[in-house]
Amino acid sequence: MDFNNVSIAKEANILFDGNITSRSITFEDGSKKTLGIMLPGEYELNTVNKAIIDINSGVLEVMLPAEDWVKYVAPATIEISQNSKYKLRVTSLVDYCCSFERVS
Repeated sequence: MDFNNVSIAKEANILFDGNITSRSITFEDGSKKTLGIMLPGEYELNTVNKAIIDINSGVLEVMLPAEDWVKYVAPATIEISQNSKYKLRVTSLVDYCCSFERVS
């Protein structure tokens, strides 16, 4: 996948002592994506906007609100509703791209 006419944040987003890192990309229309890496471990995250996580490589499990753990093996896509708290269990290094959709 190629991205054209974008701006990329110079500073990395660093979470969980560097176990999850990403760079933010902003498109001409104002939409945003992050490109990043997740190292093995267990994490709890939340999202304000709807998030679509494309797993390019690696294996992880996700627990969405009121659901059980679901395993994803790349290539895979995970959709997370807006205003959600969710858990990740990363079992091997994960390369990902996350898109954010503002929902009115």
